[in-house]
Amino acid sequence: MALSEWSIPELLQLSGGYWSACALHAGVKLDIFSALDGVSLSVSEVAAQRNTDPRATAMLLDALSALGLVAKTDATYTATPFAARNLSKSSPGYLGHIIMHHHHLMSGWEQLDEAVKSGGPVRKPVSHGDDEEVRESFLMGMFNLASQLAPTVAHAVDLSACRTLLDLGGGPGTYAIHFCRGNQNLSAVVYDLPTTRKFAEATIARYDLSSRISFSSGDFHADPLPSGFDAAWLSHILHSDGPEACGALLSKTVAALKPGGILMVQEFVLSDAGNAPLFPTLFSLNMLLGTDAGQAYSEGQLCRMMTAAGLTDVTRLPVDLPNGTGIMWGRKPAQ
Repeated sequence: MALSEWSIPELLQLSGGYWSACALHAGVKLDIFSALDGVSLSVSEVAAQRNTDPRATAMLLDALSALGLVAKTDATYTATPFAARNLSKSSPGYLGHIIMHHHHLMSGWEQLDEAVKSGGPVRKPVSHGDDEEVRESFLMGMFNLASQLAPTVAHAVDLSACRTLLDLGGGPGTYAIHFCRGNQNLSAVVYDLPTTRKFAEATIARYDLSSRISFSSGDFHADPLPSGFDAAWLSHILHSDGPEACGALLSKTVAALKPGGILMVQEFVLSDAGNAPLFPTLFSLNMLLGTDAGQAYSEGQLCRMMTAAGLTDVTRLPVDLPNGTGIMWGRKPAQ
């Protein structure tokens, strides 16, 4: 939206938009939608189940109803079909993990002005911290997001000639799972920190792929990588670091490929001008809040870094993905 198109009501709605977000976060944190999945309950019944104050519970339920996530009939409430599919823990499409990850980021966003003044982070990274609940929200939140995109990505990326894949920083292994499901001759290694192992192995086992996907633990910046792969996949890894560290990691990953192997990088991709699309510009601020040098990168920046790492034929794949997400592709020269 251009600046001249803004109205005062729209500006104020943007400014107070966190009210709606916080109501959603509270509903997820209190697991309100699971309680209302498939049943109609009164305020007192919800409050008794969730050990909450009845008056305050009525206010939250009414707000969630106004948001269209809860249906109110007379004095009872039930989850809407959409909320039941996406916000009830009994649903396979549960998105509560990524919503709780967003919740855990909010305290950092309150200090954005301080981060802009100092140029450095104002919170610790939540991805691999000491808090088990926060770490689980991050890892399974990434599973939530990746599960929305991975089937489309796996269909669009041709790995039919590949037999081995390195999913670097692969978290729960979502992309490795979908690549292997779409390519019956493919096996994969998910490489990530040791704290990720139990989440990854449980997710891989859920898809009955433990015989084809293994987990290898380590710090991909500091430790040696396994090698001899036909393909490597880096999904939303580079944005955590500055250009120098990204270049070093790309070079390290290229060395893990066989001659002729391919490397794919998925990121929220900025325009070369840097001020669009909206989501990558905001994501850069999220990286400012929690990392020393992380940021979103433009297609041109990613292309130059991948080329400098030794890849040829670097290009952006023609895949339509949300939030400015793009996939860069390059090949290691055959020797």
